[in-house]
Amino acid sequence: MISSPDKVLFPADGITKRELAEYYQLVAPSLLPHLRMRPLTMERFPSGIDKKGFIQKDVSKGFPAWLERVEVPKQGGTVHHPLINDARALEWMANQNCITPHVWNRRVPDLEHPDLCVLDLDPPRDQPAAVRAAALAVRDLLAELGLPSWVKTTGSKGFHIVVPLDGSADVEAVAGFAHRVGAELVRRRPAELTQEFSKAERGGRIYVDTGRNGYSATFAAPYAVRPRAGAPVSAPCRWDEIASGAVSPRSFTLRNLAARLAEVGEVWGDLYDHPVALPRL
Repeated sequence: MISSPDKVLFPADGITKRELAEYYQLVAPSLLPHLRMRPLTMERFPSGIDKKGFIQKDVSKGFPAWLERVEVPKQGGTVHHPLINDARALEWMANQNCITPHVWNRRVPDLEHPDLCVLDLDPPRDQPAAVRAAALAVRDLLAELGLPSWVKTTGSKGFHIVVPLDGSADVEAVAGFAHRVGAELVRRRPAELTQEFSKAERGGRIYVDTGRNGYSATFAAPYAVRPRAGAPVSAPCRWDEIASGAVSPRSFTLRNLAARLAEVGEVWGDLYDHPVALPRL
């Protein structure tokens, strides 16, 4: 049951809480395999995206008893993250005015061994051609290392590239590997790419963010709506669509994703069928 279904969450587009919830139910068959058993962080906007939202990790109090959750350590205590494992939990999530679900790159019960390595390309402004070229450079370097890769839009300015892992490497090893891949990319394309954390030091270059692989780090889940005008979606896509320029970081939205799925299906449907071990660099 969705409370206040007519609440407008995207004022410029007239998108209501009901429409957000209906979207998440529509994409549930494609989305849930990417959410199941992953600690989830909710990006919530109770007054709509034009007002300040907040990030919520802990659901230890005031939440339904049936909601699955996992207790994980943090400095000075623990956090009880929700686990969105079925359509009922997905509806509950939308009812919290959660626009974007962010997930870990690991799953319960083994939170020490990632099943994904994530690289996030973050340009300082909309640079479709440059960020597309950077994504292809990531793909090509990973291929040199014998690693398959999948790509999705961020729904913002860049792309996420992921490698499915077999669970043999721990968090520290995966984070270190991702950092070294980022360093090699920057070495090859220093005028275009950077690993500088400080925006002031990036000099207009695309940030190769490998920090999504840290212990409590997250990334926007596949098919997650982003809190921007137009309700863009972080949507899986194919490498040929990136290479041809057919897809840009905000090509897909809450209102066109149904047609996208009807046309191409779940292009990440076989992602977890091809896990690999990380090579030594």
